[in-house]
Amino acid sequence: MVQGTLTYNQEAAKIIDNINKVMVGKEEIATLSLVALLAEGHVLLEDVPGVGKTMLVRTLAKSLDCDFRRIQFTPDLLPSDVTGVSIYNPKAMEFEFREGPIFGNIVLADEINRTSPKTQSALLEGMEEKSVTADGVTLPLKQPFFVMATQNPIEYEGTYPLPEAQLDRFIIKMKMGYPSINEELEMLERTSEGHPIDTISAVMNKEELTSLQKQVKAVYVDQTVQSYIINLAAATRVHPSIYLGVSPRGSMALMKTAKAYAFICGRDYVLPDDVKYLAPYVMTHRVIPTTEATFNGVTAEQVVADVIKQTTVPIRKDF
Repeated sequence: MVQGTLTYNQEAAKIIDNINKVMVGKEEIATLSLVALLAEGHVLLEDVPGVGKTMLVRTLAKSLDCDFRRIQFTPDLLPSDVTGVSIYNPKAMEFEFREGPIFGNIVLADEINRTSPKTQSALLEGMEEKSVTADGVTLPLKQPFFVMATQNPIEYEGTYPLPEAQLDRFIIKMKMGYPSINEELEMLERTSEGHPIDTISAVMNKEELTSLQKQVKAVYVDQTVQSYIINLAAATRVHPSIYLGVSPRGSMALMKTAKAYAFICGRDYVLPDDVKYLAPYVMTHRVIPTTEATFNGVTAEQVVADVIKQTTVPIRKDF
């Protein structure tokens, strides 16, 4: 749950309000998506079909006046279908590069675990390097660049689960969940005479978004809070129920998201509570429980919750 009742800064409030006009009861998901976007990271959404994953990304892109692209991952999808391909132009008598869908600002990678590892890697290279290699040439991607990938947790037949090294590329992993009965009723009422996404307009442009991302980097993180982040990551590496703990990349991801969350809340400094709140979303997909723990029904979520509970939260007068 979102910590209490959040007071957003002016810029974040405009975006969240726009998303709330379309999505019902998904304010926390919208906030976490914005956290990842401002931290210049990417999101992995693991949930069943039909809960609004595509609509969330479309609404975010429209709110920010960004170029939205969607990639439907299938077993026969090729890397060139993601990055683009060179086509011979007989008039110009030369090859011309046709950009693939990865050359958007906000990209929905739908059912990413349904395609081959080679094609997955084509997307993940762009996520990490902010560039792609096609025909031996490295091409920069558009900025800002944000990927929200989805995968279905139910159907595993014919899928290619993302390995740990690739999961580590996502700054946040989360689930949307089913709406409550009242939320679903409101959803039906909103869409009875048309979809609300058709009524919203952009509240920010790409240049303003890039400016916000730069402001997030300037948010102050006290050394005490940095130590708390490191202690959380270190605790996962020695926990008896964890085979593989959080990497240094995970520690950096937790700090980046904490800075973005503090900025969204209207602060220019990070609180330990920011780190504690975001830790499950940043750390859970970065740990692997031991075989024994898995056999006993212990999940990564439970282990991370145990780590957070056992790690002392720093207390200072400043906080």
